[in-house]
Amino acid sequence: MRILHVNKFLYRRGGAEAYMADLAALQERSGDTVAFFGMAHPDNERSELADTFPGHVEFGTGASGLDRLRAVPRMLWSVGAARGITAAVARFRPDVVHFHNVYHQLSPSVIDAVARRGVPSVMTVHDYKLVCPNYQLLAGGARCTDCVGGSLRSPLTRRCKSGSLAASALLAAETALHRRLRVYDRLGALVAPSRFLADLLTASAPTRVPVRHVPHFVGGPGRPGAPPGPDLPEPGLVVYAGRLAPEKGVDVLVEAAAALPGARVDVAGDGPARADLERLARDAGVTNVRFLGHLAAGDLARLLRRATVVAVPSRWYENQPLAVLEAFAAGRPVVASALGGIPELVEPGRDGFLVPPDDPRRLAATLARVLHDPALARAMGRAARARIARDHDSATHLERIAACYDLAARRLHAAEARV
Repeated sequence: MRILHVNKFLYRRGGAEAYMADLAALQERSGDTVAFFGMAHPDNERSELADTFPGHVEFGTGASGLDRLRAVPRMLWSVGAARGITAAVARFRPDVVHFHNVYHQLSPSVIDAVARRGVPSVMTVHDYKLVCPNYQLLAGGARCTDCVGGSLRSPLTRRCKSGSLAASALLAAETALHRRLRVYDRLGALVAPSRFLADLLTASAPTRVPVRHVPHFVGGPGRPGAPPGPDLPEPGLVVYAGRLAPEKGVDVLVEAAAALPGARVDVAGDGPARADLERLARDAGVTNVRFLGHLAAGDLARLLRRATVVAVPSRWYENQPLAVLEAFAAGRPVVASALGGIPELVEPGRDGFLVPPDDPRRLAATLARVLHDPALARAMGRAARARIARDHDSATHLERIAACYDLAARRLHAAEARV
């Protein structure tokens, strides 16, 4: 099978890019032919279709106000991206197109262009953009599901994008336009890593497209996973691995660390909240937290293997956090917030524990329970490893994705037969 993966960035920038690259490696290992389409960017991996990519544009903190204003038409509907992917499809001739994150830099114009070429397509939904204009189900740092039912008034009244009325209104207008055009209806299937997200997509009815729940995988050529750690890990070591952003709740973990004087908390990752978190630890006199910055995959795997327990203290609705899966693959229990898709992964008392978000006392007490009971930690680690083998192996994931491709092809052929 010839598969074209489409994502706005084509380098390992975040979870979506890592998943796409790892899935593509798995598919190539199984005999498929894979290519990539995205935005031109200096950090991109090499691609045979690079000359078809639309130009580089920035929407984030590195862009000036004028650059962002000039980019607005592109986020609404990118003629250049549509033209580019049309050329890429004509040259590569894929059997299926697998979309990932296309918002803003590419826009859903690429979905429309692929449909016009008569090629079946699916989209893995990595975040909440289809049901929430600002991606995160957050408004002013608080959890918010106002837009899930279809209303787009909340971005204006709550200014959910960085407190800015203009930015929030623009995101609401973008979502309203794409819903009115029903461009996502041109997909053959939506793939949701968690049941939580699948239920949101179904309840909000952003499209008429079938939703399929396909959990992420650990293992395979692209994502080898951490080997199981030793039965006797480093005593008292708590690990956090992930982005340092307010919604991740690392500040809660720093506060909890103050109540764990015999433990050490290693924070692996980087992000916009790092300076604030280091200042919080310093001002509070918390000396048992180390900020390690971004770690290479091998170094992170070794850190997870040394841990006694892994903390995931998120305050937002996580989809299916890779941090949990990687901890489980290393045979380590997880203490995590009971939000979003996390309760689907962590079975309390068996492979970890769930705690309320924004509660440093409960987090500290639960971490201490695991740290002070090595036998419990070992038993939960073994159960976690078994869960990965049962529910998140690469072969099963590949079969489920192939079934989504087949569904998209059958729906396209049925639609053509009705014309």
